[in-house]
Amino acid sequence: MTHDCSFLADLSLDGDVSFGDSARENHAADFGAEERGEGVTPDAVVWPESTADVAAVLSGANEREVPVTPYAAGTSLEGNAVPARRGVSLDLSRMDAVLDVRPGDFQIDVEPGVLGAEVDEAVADEGLFFPPLPSSGDISTVGGMIANDASGMKTVKYGEVADWVLELEVVLADGSVITAGSGAAKTSSGYNLKDLFVGSEGTLGVVTRATLELAGRPEQIRGARALFPSLDEAAAAVFDAVRSGVDVAKIELVDADSARMANAYTGTDLPDVPAVYLEFHANHGVEREIDFCRDVFAAHDVTRFDVAEDAAEMDDLWQARRDLAYAIQLWDPDLTALHPGDVTVPISAYPEMVSFVKSEARERDLLVPCFGHAGDGNLHYSVLVDEDDDARVEAAHEVYASTVEKAIDLGGTATGEHGIGTGKRDFLEAEHGPEAVEAMRRLKRAFDPRDTLNPGKMFPETIDGGRVRADAPDDGA
Repeated sequence: MTHDCSFLADLSLDGDVSFGDSARENHAADFGAEERGEGVTPDAVVWPESTADVAAVLSGANEREVPVTPYAAGTSLEGNAVPARRGVSLDLSRMDAVLDVRPGDFQIDVEPGVLGAEVDEAVADEGLFFPPLPSSGDISTVGGMIANDASGMKTVKYGEVADWVLELEVVLADGSVITAGSGAAKTSSGYNLKDLFVGSEGTLGVVTRATLELAGRPEQIRGARALFPSLDEAAAAVFDAVRSGVDVAKIELVDADSARMANAYTGTDLPDVPAVYLEFHANHGVEREIDFCRDVFAAHDVTRFDVAEDAAEMDDLWQARRDLAYAIQLWDPDLTALHPGDVTVPISAYPEMVSFVKSEARERDLLVPCFGHAGDGNLHYSVLVDEDDDARVEAAHEVYASTVEKAIDLGGTATGEHGIGTGKRDFLEAEHGPEAVEAMRRLKRAFDPRDTLNPGKMFPETIDGGRVRADAPDDGA
């Protein structure tokens, strides 16, 4: 159903409001929904330029029970930013200021529309960086990273975004503004509200300022790439390296299918065999750590272990891995990548998880390239199919579902970093149990009793006046 958003024109905003078709259509889908041919056109788009703007929009929308869906770069993959119930698309991309840098405290204050790469640029002269920056950091915003609790290649050493968020300014559904967290290195004061908002996908509040923790840039950074005769050996080598305590900042798995696609896209000529990409960070002794890793990999029949000699060579070494998402999309114009998965399992279960996915692909004769942030048990996979072949599309959906279910059975999660959005709602209860999911619903009702903040996400039902309502349409029509 459509919503009357005419009240927006009466607000005294620093930013802009549009009811035009072009603006609304440009906010109908995020990256994942667009790839799947999905989307819901909002009734209006607002570009706030201040916390006061956000508060005014949310207050007015809440009073009229108009849905509001936060939006920024639109790079999410699970429909997180799609306005499922129409209403207002709240585009935070103009709130893109770096507010303050405090190198002595290893802290930076930013608005939610700041791109991740701009954080590193703002603190580079101080010898600092933001360690959990995801692979998409140059095109995704800090607000989006916080909303999805994003992580990247360096998670194995530095953790995820949640581990580096100190304090948040958040506008709640009724327009009230709160501060959650603290600029102090630790606090045990009151409920940990900050961590409720991290990963909540804009369903509990809208972040308008974030204080992030920074780290000193290591003096020694070295990259390497190891090739293996089989994917099983490569996955086992990753587990062995983590279990043995190899101090590695990045350890990425790439299967033979992904290697072939990366070679074609990037123009490299490495053998189309499973590979493990590595990066080592240290202030001293990095060569000893590299030798340690080489020795661990030797027990898994590593056939080649190349170490980059300088920064330029290391950049070339990593190019194929960085290009993988594009390489997979463009591999075959007749094939579409359905449901980019991002399951994560305990590291001891990683080899079994990788083997399971490839087994499912072979059984159904499907092309399923696999890669991921292997050091923290994260596996990315895409099922490539001809969308006009109904039988193979159905088989692709089966592989996707069975992979998520296997990850949960192994003690893992349906999503390591992409979030639930609309794409993984059916797995929430299987992973957490009905009682835990009901507790999540109670939190949602407490923070947003009228269900105006990004409704239709996480839970398949919407919330109406504090009551769970299961009969709401999912398509926003």
